[in-house]
Amino acid sequence: MKYSKKERQRLLKQTIEDNPFVTDDQLASKFIVSVQTIRLDRMELSIPELRERIKDVAAHNFENEVKSLPIDEIIGEIIDIDLDERALSIFDVKEEHVFQRNGIARGHHLFAQANSLAVAVIDDDLALTVKSELLYTRPVHAEDRVIAKAIVTGKDDARDRTFVEVTSTVEGSTVFVGKFEMYRTKGKGGKNENSN
Repeated sequence: MKYSKKERQRLLKQTIEDNPFVTDDQLASKFIVSVQTIRLDRMELSIPELRERIKDVAAHNFENEVKSLPIDEIIGEIIDIDLDERALSIFDVKEEHVFQRNGIARGHHLFAQANSLAVAVIDDDLALTVKSELLYTRPVHAEDRVIAKAIVTGKDDARDRTFVEVTSTVEGSTVFVGKFEMYRTKGKGGKNENSN
């Protein structure tokens, strides 16, 4: 369907508000226009490019600091976190992350994104992976954007454990699921009197 410029810009703004992580390429496909047209629309609407939108979302959502590891050691870019509850990160797959022969992403990159997110979501100064169960559901390729969502599914304070499930998707399709058993210390951050 062809939209008037005014209608396209209205829908473009709404689409980006609903999903700040949508790319210019995806918007161009959705509205059947060139990427350049989308960029011009964004400029007219004062909507920043994707990288800036991601930083903006992160700035608004980081109510707590990651305690368990330095932020620059996380694989991917954290865009939302609520310690001991949930976290979200994105990882853009580039040529250096894939096998040259077939263009499929090496599995350890998906694992590293998920595992570092499972560590980051723990509200403690120390969090280590004790055990993981992994399922790769379909290949990921160069230029794919992987969105990983970590959810804390339970705690065992007697054994200093937190259980985290991470689901990674590309364009809404699940590509990886990891279940992580994490060790945490019983320090200030690790003790949670309200935990199950």
